[in-house]
Amino acid sequence: MTGRLASVNIGIVTEAQWAGDASGRSGIDKRPVDGPVLLRTDGVAGDFIGERAHHGGPDQAVYAYAGEDAAWWTGELGRDIGSGAFGENLTTHALDVTGAVIGEQWAVGSALLQVTKPRTPCRTFAGFWGVPDLIKRFTARAAPGAYLRVLREGEVGAGDPVAVVDRPAHGVTIGEVFRALSLEPELLPRLLDAADLPEGLREKARRRLAGPS
Repeated sequence: MTGRLASVNIGIVTEAQWAGDASGRSGIDKRPVDGPVLLRTDGVAGDFIGERAHHGGPDQAVYAYAGEDAAWWTGELGRDIGSGAFGENLTTHALDVTGAVIGEQWAVGSALLQVTKPRTPCRTFAGFWGVPDLIKRFTARAAPGAYLRVLREGEVGAGDPVAVVDRPAHGVTIGEVFRALSLEPELLPRLLDAADLPEGLREKARRRLAGPS
């Protein structure tokens, strides 16, 4: 399966009351850039991340969101939702991001990426869009986008093909993980089948399945 990058987006420093970190700064406002961008194991070269306690790191080095899902929000809200508006580094086209399997690998430009986990909506996101009930609506939509590890550092740019070169047989998808943790707890046992899911989420699933201690 092959899609392509509609854009590569880099965060600018935004100072606002809704910004999540202690200094009141956020990098959620990401803008498309021209030319190649280096994806490193610790993140995207030139990107700004404000609240590092919840964003960034090897399991969240890159964030991808599908342009088709952004188009749905454009219709839902009646306003243009452009590339980077979800705080994503990579806006994709013709790629099923919600249906991506945990651990699957994407070859993009000279980089190799691995799908790790869904994005969890936060109050910074709601503040940036100016939609007070966005967290509730984003959760109900259950198209959260995917965080990615960088298995091989490399450069990517708008128009690059995105080829799914490896897909684990367990079949646990980004959408299933998101719904298991937010909407459908009956899916929690499935999360334990996904060996490449970050250990913090696997442990969260174990705790919820164990029930009150």
